[in-house]
Amino acid sequence: MAIDALVKPLLSIELFQGLKPLQITEIARRADRIVYRPGDVIIAEDQPADAAVVIVSGEAHRVSGPGIDAAGGVVPEGSLIGEMAMLIETLPTSTVVARSPVRALRIARSEMHQQMEADPSLAEHFVDRISRRLGQLADELRSIDQVLAADSGGQAVH
Repeated sequence: MAIDALVKPLLSIELFQGLKPLQITEIARRADRIVYRPGDVIIAEDQPADAAVVIVSGEAHRVSGPGIDAAGGVVPEGSLIGEMAMLIETLPTSTVVARSPVRALRIARSEMHQQMEADPSLAEHFVDRISRRLGQLADELRSIDQVLAADSGGQAVH
């Protein structure tokens, strides 16, 4: 598969937006190209993960995890699943299974750490993006807390 075809799905992922083209190309170059067969587990809930996976093509479904209904959830092409696993030790909160042959990029934590050591601006980019997300989440939680406090007549909600 040509490197351009591997870079393209990375360009639309929010976490990678703002990176230099050479940084994204290097992430794609270091990623493992993998094909999951129908029924293969791509990530497993509560199982240690050491890589994130980008769905390049094919049909994948989230079959367990928070907020999932009985039908499960389609994981669209271009999705980054298990993203934190490429940065830190973590346990995924969902299970994603291939429903058709799925072509994917597996971005291993060890490779990402090597790339960040060689290019500290990459680590700074991820810290900035994740910090912004956490700030947005904190703002949303404060808003919910204010709504709940107003609904309860100003009494503390526990």
